[in-house]
Amino acid sequence: MQQNDSYGSSTFQVLNNDSTGSRSQGNEVSSQTYPDQFFTLESTPAIDYATYSSPSAISVSSSRSPFSPQGSLSYASDIYQPSDNTYGSPLSGCSGVDDENKLLHALWVLRNELLGPESDTDDSGTFNGLVSQPSTFTRYNKILEMAPHMDLKQLLIACAEIVSEADTISMSDRQVAISAAEAMMEILEKNVSVSGEPAQRLGAYMLEGLRARLLSSGSIIYKKLKCKEPTSSELMSYMGVLYQIVPYYKFAYMSSNVIIGGAMENENRIHIIDFQIAQGSQWMSLIQALSRRPGGPPYIRITGVDDSDSAHARGGGLELVGQKLAQLAQSCGVPFEFNCAAMSGCQVQLEHLKVRHGEALAVNFPYILHHMPDESVSTTNHRDRLLRLIKSLSPKIMTLVEQESNTNTSTFTQRFIETLDYYTAMFESIDAGRPRDDRQRINTEEHCVAKDVVNIIACEGIERVERHEVFGKWRMRLAMAGFSQLRLSPSVSNSVRDMLREYSSNYRSAELGDGALYLGWKNRALATASAWR
Repeated sequence: MQQNDSYGSSTFQVLNNDSTGSRSQGNEVSSQTYPDQFFTLESTPAIDYATYSSPSAISVSSSRSPFSPQGSLSYASDIYQPSDNTYGSPLSGCSGVDDENKLLHALWVLRNELLGPESDTDDSGTFNGLVSQPSTFTRYNKILEMAPHMDLKQLLIACAEIVSEADTISMSDRQVAISAAEAMMEILEKNVSVSGEPAQRLGAYMLEGLRARLLSSGSIIYKKLKCKEPTSSELMSYMGVLYQIVPYYKFAYMSSNVIIGGAMENENRIHIIDFQIAQGSQWMSLIQALSRRPGGPPYIRITGVDDSDSAHARGGGLELVGQKLAQLAQSCGVPFEFNCAAMSGCQVQLEHLKVRHGEALAVNFPYILHHMPDESVSTTNHRDRLLRLIKSLSPKIMTLVEQESNTNTSTFTQRFIETLDYYTAMFESIDAGRPRDDRQRINTEEHCVAKDVVNIIACEGIERVERHEVFGKWRMRLAMAGFSQLRLSPSVSNSVRDMLREYSSNYRSAELGDGALYLGWKNRALATASAWR
C-alpha cells in the first residue's frame, strides 16, 4: 500500500511537558512550536547512507531512512576515518591488528579451501587476464578491513547485509558469506553487553537475532526464549517495572479510557471488548470514573480476549481478571458483568463476543493488532478479517494504539535498520528510568523487550509475529475496512501531557494534523493513539 501523506510538510504542535506544573485552562491545549522536528517513519527526510554490499566501490544510495536528521551513519568518504562512536561504545576490542589478521586469515584459508591454492582468480577481480566483478571473498574481505573504523551501528548494519545476502546467493558463495558474517559477529561480540549503554544492550539482542537467522534457527531460538520465561510472579514483576519506568502502557490505557469515556457519556448500557485484556488494570480507573456519573452509573459489560503470555503472567485464566473487576465494580456500586474469550485475536469469531442489542459498543486494540497476520503472511488475512468483523458490529467507538514502526512487509535490511532505530530510542528511554546496573531493569529488557527484537530479526512467515505498521498504513487499512476516523478531544491530549510530567522531559506528545496523538522519545515517534467509528 502506498502512503500519500507527508507528515513532515505540515506544522504541528508539541504538548508542553515541563515540571513547572503549568496547566491549560478548560479544553484549551497549551502548546508550543518545537524547533526540532518530531519524526515518524514517513516524515523523516531521506538520508543517504553507505551500502556495504560492494565495498570495493562503495555506493551511496538514497532511501527514506528512519534515522535522526543528523544522519549518524557515516557516508562512504568517512568510513575509512576513525569516528566518534555514536553510541559511546569504543571499538577497542576489534581495533587490534592481531585480532583483525586472525579474522582475515581465517577467510583466506576458507577461500583457498573452496577455490584451491592455485586458483586463477585474484583479488583484483581478474580471471586469466579478463576483468571481472570482485569475488565474493574479496568484497567481504574489504568489509572486514573497514570494520575497525566502523561504529557500532555501522557494524550491525554491515553484518545484517551480509546475513541477508547469505539468504540469496549460491551455495559456494554462501559459505564465504557465512564465514564473513561470523567474523563480523566476533567483532560485534566484543562491543555489546546486556549491562552496558543502551545501544550496547540493544546490540547484544540484535546480534542474537542475526546469529539465529544465519543458522536458519530463528523460530527455534525464539521458541527457546519463550520456553525460558520466568515464573508467572517474576514475569508479572518485570512487567510492573516496565509499566512504572516508561509511559508506553500508561499512554495506551489513558488515551483509550478518555476516548471511550467521552463517547459513552450519555449511554446507560456499555459493552467494552478488549482484545488485550492482560490483567484488566486499564478498566479499573474507568469503572471508578463511571461510578461517579451524575444520575447514577451505567451497566457495564467487559469482554476480555486473552493470550498465552498474559495467562502465564497472571498465573491463571481470565476468571482472575473477571473476579478482580467484579469486586471493584461492586465496591463502587456499578452493575457489572464479565465475559471470557480465552483465545488469541486470530481465533475470535462473532459468537465469542456475545454482542447484545441495546448496548453501546466500544472496542479496544492496545498494541495487539500488529500481531494479527495480514495478507503478506496468509490468504486468511486475520488482520483485515478482524477489522471487518468489528465494523459489522457498528461500534460507537473503536480505539487503536500501536507502535509507530514499519517492520511488516519491508525487506530484511530495511526492517533491521528500522528496528535498530526504533529500539535504540526505546532502550534509551528505559535507561532514563532505572540505573544502568539495576538487575531488575536488565531482566525486564530481556523478558519484555528482547524477545520482540529477536522475533523481528530472526523469524519469517507465520513465525514472525511482530509486524508493526506506521499510522499512515493503519489509516488506509481501517478506511478500506469501512471505518471513519474521529477527531480526538483536547481532553485526551491534556491527560497524556499531565501523565508525562512524571517522566523525563525527553518524552514528547504531539498531534501532527492526521487525527492521531503521538508519543515519542526525543525526535523519534514510538506510539500513536487514534479513535474510529
